[in-house]
Amino acid sequence: MQSRALATEEGKDPANTSRTNHSRVLHLRLLQIFGLFLVLCVAFSVISVYMTKRFGVSTTLTSTQSSFQPCYEEVGGLDPWIKPPSTLLHTMNDTELFWRASFVPKVKKYPFQRVPKIAFMFLTKGPMPLAPLWERFLKGHEGLYSIYIHSTPSYRPGFPASSVFYRRQIPSKVAEWGRMSMCDAERRLLANALLDISNERFILLSESCIPLYNFSLIYRYTMNSKHSFTSAFDDPGPFGRGRYNPNMKPEVTISQWRKGSQWFEVSRKLAVSMVEDTTYYRKFEEFCRPACYSDEHYFPTMLTIRFGNLLANRSLTWVDWSRGGYHPATFGKSDVTEAFLQRIISNHKCIYNGHPSSTCFLFGRKFAPSTLEPLLRLAHKHLGF
Repeated sequence: MQSRALATEEGKDPANTSRTNHSRVLHLRLLQIFGLFLVLCVAFSVISVYMTKRFGVSTTLTSTQSSFQPCYEEVGGLDPWIKPPSTLLHTMNDTELFWRASFVPKVKKYPFQRVPKIAFMFLTKGPMPLAPLWERFLKGHEGLYSIYIHSTPSYRPGFPASSVFYRRQIPSKVAEWGRMSMCDAERRLLANALLDISNERFILLSESCIPLYNFSLIYRYTMNSKHSFTSAFDDPGPFGRGRYNPNMKPEVTISQWRKGSQWFEVSRKLAVSMVEDTTYYRKFEEFCRPACYSDEHYFPTMLTIRFGNLLANRSLTWVDWSRGGYHPATFGKSDVTEAFLQRIISNHKCIYNGHPSSTCFLFGRKFAPSTLEPLLRLAHKHLGF
């Protein structure tokens, strides 16, 4: 007992001594491991520097660090604002699309060299049998036009990559003749075309339309016009005012009610107004249903109310109603002769920029697929392309 007490008093407990020795051994091993790690790091660094200088080879670690890109990169410059969309197959719904397309710069002067373009907007059911004629018409005028196609949603076009119509389809929905869904399709075409800030004039066409002049003349005619070419007239008969619904007041009165051709040509200013409208759209959606045909009344009425002084009150698209019926005449292969084309182009009188003109129609319809061969054969001599 005495010896054990003495050892405890002097701080020499055998258990404490054993723990102290074990701790010293552990610290020594940790120092050895750390020293080995430092040696390996130095060696790795030396080898990396040698390999880079000798062979131009970087290590995996260096490569990984240099390829890091930040999650957010601030966009600089005007390119995102002035370049057209890289693809037309976006995921915007109509509400989002119309909102985006209605953006208008407040500063009128463009801070870059803007080349104005014509947007050719084709409202079709599916195939475009007269595409080769349009290909010839547009050839050599790249950068002065854009193409947009609204077809039946289920239709899958087969244009080759070399075609001007390749990948020019926009997201579409079913459009029914005489209903607001037809006007929706036209607004959809306008809105997609407005996303390209260089598009200045907007022309609505169908798959049965043909150009009646060469591209240069049509480009000058539309770009230099002080007016937009939308047919809008007051028809007092049963197919005009007779379709008016008094529930449209006060936004639309019967004296403001207009009728016109579906096939229009408008400036960028009017295109924006057609896309952004909600006031008149609601009235027509609710109170203009067959036998009121909205595609004959909505745009002519709305544009007359808002921009009557900017309308030429005529269409640029020639059609033949002489055969009677609810639809204009459709022309076949046997109809397309030299005399026929001359009759379409000649003997017209109209007003252009306040002056009399004989050039009144720039396009014609309705041409059946069978007319392609004679049109291609006669186009150079009689249509100028």
